[in-house]
Amino acid sequence: MIPRFARPDFGPGPFGPVVHTTGAPDDIRLPKSKIVMRPEPDSPYLSDASGMRGSASDVLTPENEAALSEILRNATATLTPVTISGSGTGVTGGRVPDGGWLVSLERLNHIRVEKGFAVCGAGASLAAIQAAAAPSRQFYAPDPTENSASIGGTVATNASGSRSFLYGATRNHIRALRVVLPSGEVLALRRGDKPPFEIPVLPAPDVRKNTAGYFMRPGMDYMDLFIGAEGTLGVVSEVEVALLDIPKALFTGVVFFDSDARALDAVDAWRPIPGLRMLEYVDSASLDVVRPRFSEIPAQARVALMIEQDISGDNDAEEAWLDRLETAGALTDDSWFAASANDRERFRRFRHGLAEGVNEIIRQRGLMKANSDFAVPLDRSRDILDLYRETLNREFPGQYVIFGHIGDAHVHINVLPPNREEWDRAMALMKKFAAAVVRMGGTVSAEHGLGKRKREYLPLQFTPEQIETMHAIKRRFDPHWLLGRGTLFEVPVTVHQHAS
Repeated sequence: MIPRFARPDFGPGPFGPVVHTTGAPDDIRLPKSKIVMRPEPDSPYLSDASGMRGSASDVLTPENEAALSEILRNATATLTPVTISGSGTGVTGGRVPDGGWLVSLERLNHIRVEKGFAVCGAGASLAAIQAAAAPSRQFYAPDPTENSASIGGTVATNASGSRSFLYGATRNHIRALRVVLPSGEVLALRRGDKPPFEIPVLPAPDVRKNTAGYFMRPGMDYMDLFIGAEGTLGVVSEVEVALLDIPKALFTGVVFFDSDARALDAVDAWRPIPGLRMLEYVDSASLDVVRPRFSEIPAQARVALMIEQDISGDNDAEEAWLDRLETAGALTDDSWFAASANDRERFRRFRHGLAEGVNEIIRQRGLMKANSDFAVPLDRSRDILDLYRETLNREFPGQYVIFGHIGDAHVHINVLPPNREEWDRAMALMKKFAAAVVRMGGTVSAEHGLGKRKREYLPLQFTPEQIETMHAIKRRFDPHWLLGRGTLFEVPVTVHQHAS
């Protein structure tokens, strides 16, 4: 039997070495059952956190990798489109089906923790991985806002989160993947394994975070093609993630300011701080969204920066922060600083409560999210923020919030329109912002992916020839465009004609 993540010794085939399902690891049983259900129109499987809703003929929940392989073989044999579902926390409609089968990986949720790494089923949640790693004083560095997200979903979008300021995105922390192809074949890939065929190189923007389109870089590893591909090339069934030792000491705070200008000056001053792993921005309107849940937010606060630094071995760190706060003109006496892990968890709930509050406003209005995921080069951070403010104050005064990863020049806009007509206008404005970001050398997607809702942004960043290069990769793995149909790319007319 082939152990997990061993380099298999089969012939190369068109995709490189494959692990045939008859040679699966001995703890992967052949499929005895697959829960199959016919979803009702309001089934939670048919939507994601953006509010987008789709349809599927069946929902399948394979119990193991072999069952997943069988499903994909059957789908290919019957030309049935397949959409893969994680936890439903995405906001671009990637997991929302447009007909065919929806395959949920929720039962692939095993976790095995070792020193320096963990082996996880694709359906394991980030919260479960952190809980499993904690007794050994280890943690998984990527920190998306929604910790109920599945590890497979975060691999699909190359998710990042607040701690990416220091640790980078998901890609940096993946040691190995098992990927089931539309043919049912299984790839076992390790970091350092190179693609078995030539992958053309596509340009990448000079930004700290980018997940728009396929990752096609010089000297890339094979697994990197699947990370961030939004489930359109193959289905990640198992992930080996790197774990780090929990820092011995952290300085964590929510720092309030009475003006946006002071906060932005502080961002520029604090970016170079060694060990700083979080530098997040929360504007005045965002504070108003969470004030009902956090009444202790000071009345005079107009903006907040969330900070966290690894201060292990630095006995003077707190004094240094007091000096920085005074220099920056922060509301130091009214700001919050963590004295314990419980305090840090309260700050995490503060950050999560903001996204949750925005989503609730949108749900109550019966709309989908009108939000951005753009990032620009660091030296254009103020330029894009000025453009956002000037335009939104004119077009949607008092109807938007801005928050997010300002350390990475990656803040999220959320427009809160009152009705569908205004929502349409907001989405048109988002596309104009996307074009402006690209002109500044930025990316139309930093961490969420494009999914179905934002695939129209891809041609803003890539030429038709570059997109055709991605299409060629897609056709190599999935010639019938069955996997993730409609995600990232428009479905080609020839595929529609064949299906009809």
